[in-house]
Amino acid sequence: MTHILVAVAWPYANGPRHIGHIAGFAVPSDIFARYQRMRGNDVLMVSGTDEHGTPILVQAEKEGMSPEDLSLKYHEVITEDLKDLGMSYDIFTRTRTLTHKEAVQELFRSALRNGYVYLAEQKVAISPSTGRTLPDRYIEGTCPFCGARDARGDQCDECGKELDPTDLLDPKSKIDGSTPVFTSKEHYFLDLPALAPFLEKWLKSRQGWRGPVMAFAKALLKDPRPRAITRDIDWGVPVPEGPFAGDPSKRFYVWFDALVGYLSSSLEWSRRAGEEEAWEKWWKEGAESYYFMGKDNIAFHTEIWPAILLASNGVKEGDRPSRFGALSLPSKVVASGFMTMKGAKFSSSRGVVVYLRDLLKTCQPDAIRYFIASCGPEKEDSDFSFEELARKVNGELVASWGNLVNRVCSLIHKNWGEIPDPEGLGPRGEDLLSSTLEGFGEVGELIGENRLHEALSKIMRLAGQANRYLSDTEPWKKGEEEKKKILFAAAQAVSDINVMLSPFLPFSSPRIFSLLGLPSSPSLPNIRTVREEGEEWSEICGPYECGSWARREIEIGAKVPKPCPVFKKFEAPGEA
Repeated sequence: MTHILVAVAWPYANGPRHIGHIAGFAVPSDIFARYQRMRGNDVLMVSGTDEHGTPILVQAEKEGMSPEDLSLKYHEVITEDLKDLGMSYDIFTRTRTLTHKEAVQELFRSALRNGYVYLAEQKVAISPSTGRTLPDRYIEGTCPFCGARDARGDQCDECGKELDPTDLLDPKSKIDGSTPVFTSKEHYFLDLPALAPFLEKWLKSRQGWRGPVMAFAKALLKDPRPRAITRDIDWGVPVPEGPFAGDPSKRFYVWFDALVGYLSSSLEWSRRAGEEEAWEKWWKEGAESYYFMGKDNIAFHTEIWPAILLASNGVKEGDRPSRFGALSLPSKVVASGFMTMKGAKFSSSRGVVVYLRDLLKTCQPDAIRYFIASCGPEKEDSDFSFEELARKVNGELVASWGNLVNRVCSLIHKNWGEIPDPEGLGPRGEDLLSSTLEGFGEVGELIGENRLHEALSKIMRLAGQANRYLSDTEPWKKGEEEKKKILFAAAQAVSDINVMLSPFLPFSSPRIFSLLGLPSSPSLPNIRTVREEGEEWSEICGPYECGSWARREIEIGAKVPKPCPVFKKFEAPGEA
């Protein structure tokens, strides 16, 4: 058994999640976590809402709310959305907990003590219309290296170069399009050049990363720059010591803050479980950690977060780790491309958006998960359309898998009402079950490597093979004994395929097991209420029963009820 940390990117609590968000960080991470639990590994899946920084302040102003009220409002919305999508977080918390504040400040103190954080002046952008400091991600302009016109103030997604807002040509505020004014202010910096040799050594030791992720990470280390980790803002985690201690206008940069959330949520989970030190099993040597996000966050997870951990752990003689001890660096960074719509990035402000909550009203959660797993932006950008969603759901999930389940269970129910007792299986039945048994190894390896398109394609080929077996053998035309052989093999094939689909389709899998007279699994997320310092919020939590990644033998004599369709057809808007 291996301890596996599944660390999932933290969504900003400034609005509901859309299909582009969940295609990048949500569904792929949940499939992986569920599979690893089925393999018998001890999984801790953590995340939460990112509730600090300028994104929250800007949206709070738009809605006429305080940042406290706005972040709580959208924490609840996002939590409900992700629960209804079946996201099996062991904890989905928030960055406004006391545990998080303490963890951020502790890692800062350690990095400062070890000499990897220092004070220096930086030119910062000021909005001429509001007087507010504009963080780097709120400034866009032309990349001076490759000429891309939508480069951000921290990096260019086109060429991978790290940038400062002052590097951009023709910089503009993303908020109102104004040209920012630059002025010098003092800030704390993370000394990335000093840490670069250790980052490079760590990166060389990583295996099995997606090519674009590794290439991007290596490009960052060709020209490492110090990164400011504080901002001129009044909404965030306070700086605990030094000249900014007690200064209400200085807070930690939201990305320094949010990245520590992977650790603080693990600490929070441990305390909720009543085992203060339990979190260490997922953060010390011997554990594995997988980080899931969209490609726009690669830099933060392949450079900034490992650098924070190295700075806090200490890398030279005389350095001392934080009170948390030496923490493990990421084993693997799993970054997805963008899901677009008609070739454009999803954008609420531009009206290019399909909110998850709206889609769940007309489309089953398993159907959404199936669509993302089969044609989401796994290695490169992919385009969403309602027509393609309908084609995938109706043509594959309903017509192939749903039809197979219904055919097999209907025939067994009609003939015997229970799993029959055959005298052997016959060569065709044995071949079918040999294929599905081999599928566990092949599909499992693909999921473990986060190759979900290939894994799901392999499973659906097995479903197609089982459908052909049923059509070719025509059990409805056979005598009693032959009919038993055929349908027993078909039922076992359905059980095998359903096990393999369980990480992908956690809502329908229990129903299908029940139709075969087998115990239901996997389980779905729970919600608990948390109270702290007079505030109350919801958290997604476990525990989760996922069954084993192995054949579940159907039982002779198990009752098989009359089946109802498990999946519903999806009608693209305008088709009705």
